[in-house]
Amino acid sequence: MNIVQLNNLEDWYLASFESQLKGRQILFEDIHPLINNLSSKFKKEQIGFSENNIPIYKISIGLGPIKIFSWSQMHGNESTGTKAIFDLFKLFETPPSSHKHYIETILTNCTLQFIILLNPDGAINFTRENAQNIDLNRDAVDKKAVESKLLRKHLDDFKPQFCFNLHDQRSIFNVEGTSNPATISFLAPSEDVERTLTEGRKETMSVIVAMNRLLQQLIPNQIGRYTDEFYPTATGDNFQKLGYNTILIEAGHFKNDYDREITRKYNFYALLQGIYFISTASSFKNYKPYFQIPNNDKMFLDIIYKNIQVVENNETTKTDLGIQFKFKVINGKLVRYEAIEQTGDLSDYYSDNVVNAEKLNINELKLSNS
Repeated sequence: MNIVQLNNLEDWYLASFESQLKGRQILFEDIHPLINNLSSKFKKEQIGFSENNIPIYKISIGLGPIKIFSWSQMHGNESTGTKAIFDLFKLFETPPSSHKHYIETILTNCTLQFIILLNPDGAINFTRENAQNIDLNRDAVDKKAVESKLLRKHLDDFKPQFCFNLHDQRSIFNVEGTSNPATISFLAPSEDVERTLTEGRKETMSVIVAMNRLLQQLIPNQIGRYTDEFYPTATGDNFQKLGYNTILIEAGHFKNDYDREITRKYNFYALLQGIYFISTASSFKNYKPYFQIPNNDKMFLDIIYKNIQVVENNETTKTDLGIQFKFKVINGKLVRYEAIEQTGDLSDYYSDNVVNAEKLNINELKLSNS
């Protein structure tokens, strides 16, 4: 199996990642100057506009026969993949000498296309949905949104062998059977309700096996497998069914990394390894280890308040409160707040932040139920 060597790459990343992109909210105004500054190695195309008339760009690089198509932020509030793509662009621009042969191999063997920030309107509002309240990841059949039409047009025009569909997942996901957050999760989407193991899915799984092999060296036991339940209107499921092998990457939580600045690095490594493996693989038959990747579970919480006091009808009882951090835009600024995710006995749940709250009343905490 062709695995990218990590020697010197970590040092390169720390010195050369795209430092102009930081935080959870990434907007068109953040990426536009970076697009303009890309070198002549890249082809830059404005391919259309969002519902609210914000430009959408496609970036291409490489001249090889293997076609790989990627897109980010079809959910506007899921920006880690966008940051990872620009980190990858920096590597294409100025690779360390130890990794030039990897980049030369990729760009000789492959043509890569990236639609970055597919949903810029949702990014402004920090929502999954676009300006018309359409979830683009459930619009693959009806294609009501202009952004969905754009994505499908460029997919059909390009006809890639492989796709990377980049998302973020909530911090509630842990790796099943462990107390570890699912920092990166993968999925080879199903093509039907029966979850048939088609040849296309096997090929998709084999790429994920290679990505998992690399990431296990970096974040062992922090990689999960996203549910392969079939969603008849979902993008990945439909693209996979059309014959475009689609790898879903879900960027998740790393300890205290709520801006996903650490997670973006592992997203970058996953993308690099996946693309390199596709560019060099003689076959895509090593799919069975995919099923050894543990499932995602939903047992991780951002904070657990233990034994907090609840006063009701002049009676005081105690309970545990499980908190998930959520985000919303207030007066143009992204604000993080604590929302109640679970209540009751939470001894089976995991968190990096467990607070003994037996002396606190629940009313003393500024919490939301949504």
